[in-house]
Amino acid sequence: QLINDGHLYLAQPPLYRLSQGATVFYARDEADKDRILAQSFKSNQKVDISRFKGLGEMLPAQLKETTMDPKRRNLLRVMVADENAESTALRVEQLMGRKPELRFAFIQEHARFAADLDI
Repeated sequence: QLINDGHLYLAQPPLYRLSQGATVFYARDEADKDRILAQSFKSNQKVDISRFKGLGEMLPAQLKETTMDPKRRNLLRVMVADENAESTALRVEQLMGRKPELRFAFIQEHARFAADLDI
């Protein structure tokens, strides 16, 4: 019901941290990184670029500044098209419901790409 009422959002953390001395910018994707490099840094000095692989690589202060601060964060509203509502509800129940055998069956069916997967 939260989704139907438009109350579920995903916070989008940045993918890159760009710094040059005390100047720091965060970029959400490759194009944003390139734009920031071209517009915001002196080209004759080295820019340190860090790429975050996941939220666990961000310091708590960075996460608070970039992803949790209402003034700076990027949010995506979660929406499900009416024609996909039933199949989406079934998939959510399958992957997050109380029956672990449904998750196990999903893994068995979709993990063929992993040759050494121990299931």
